[in-house]
Amino acid sequence: MPVPDQRDSEVTRSSLTGWLDGHLPGARITALETPQTSGFSNETLIFDVEWTGGDGALRREPFVARVAPMNYQVFPEPRFEEQYRLMRILDERTSIPVPPIRWYEPSPDVLGAAFFVMGRIEGRVPTDMPPYHSDGWVTEVPPDERAAMWWSTLEILADLHRLDPRELGLGFLDQPEWGAPGLDQRLNYYEHYLHWAYKGPQETALKALDWLKANRPDEPDAPGVLWGDSRIGNVIFQEGVPAAVLDWETATLGAPEEDLAWFMFIDRHHCEGIGAPRLDGFPSYAETVDRYTGLLGRPMRNMAYYEILSGFKFAVVMARIGQAMIDFGWIDETSDFPYDNNCTRLLARILEETT
Repeated sequence: MPVPDQRDSEVTRSSLTGWLDGHLPGARITALETPQTSGFSNETLIFDVEWTGGDGALRREPFVARVAPMNYQVFPEPRFEEQYRLMRILDERTSIPVPPIRWYEPSPDVLGAAFFVMGRIEGRVPTDMPPYHSDGWVTEVPPDERAAMWWSTLEILADLHRLDPRELGLGFLDQPEWGAPGLDQRLNYYEHYLHWAYKGPQETALKALDWLKANRPDEPDAPGVLWGDSRIGNVIFQEGVPAAVLDWETATLGAPEEDLAWFMFIDRHHCEGIGAPRLDGFPSYAETVDRYTGLLGRPMRNMAYYEILSGFKFAVVMARIGQAMIDFGWIDETSDFPYDNNCTRLLARILEETT
């Protein structure tokens, strides 16, 4: 959901051009898109650059800058630099398709907050607003292309889960202040997050949290790399094939089941959760779990638990978004949206079915 943004395009162009000169001497920004609104988590600037190479040839390249949150935070502790570090490692040392990562700037002096620059990848991204099951280009492609989008993203997820975080030096994804990697960290962090996000009632989220604590399973394997926001809405597609995987701000360490459950819960929210039929071509959730079992070479454990965990985490995010809507004056402070929305209603149904 967008929030108001007052960025001046000419000031931004001037500041960014001066900064780019330290990386691409003589660089000129030939096109710049500064959004009138920006997302809660990161602002995105889209720009094209020309410069003369050392051989005298004119070079052109499209870029994207991701700027750390300045106006409003959806997460209590944005891990912006960690996102950049992870994407850089994935880009340079793995087959995970992320945009080419170029530079990181920690100082707020240039754009008002830290930012990093990456190459721009052409393609299409399934929409959240409106959810892709209800409208947008995904409704217009043939069912076999939807199936290809689903399965190919799932294969990338499996490639990610097979990575060794120790070998890649990804220990910075650990959050020991919240406990041991995996469920210990997740439950402690999101309980803290819930109380930070919104001060009003949270009956469904708290009921889910109580259930999650009471029914917590063991996670017998060593924690692996988790995308955190694993969904087709964070993938740039070219004719049904993933060209780049985006949005790593909630990446962490844990069990693959957590990512897989989130992947399916968000899709379920975007159809059943909003009262829309699920589009033909997308594989069933049972087929998805079966395929993933084959990809990882072991059974997927306790998926009902991780589905409720996914709903709980999303309910916490929606509580924060609801608080933001109140703070920006978009809804009245007495609105029940922060605790009664499509996500919490879906979560309540799942809890009722499970318990």
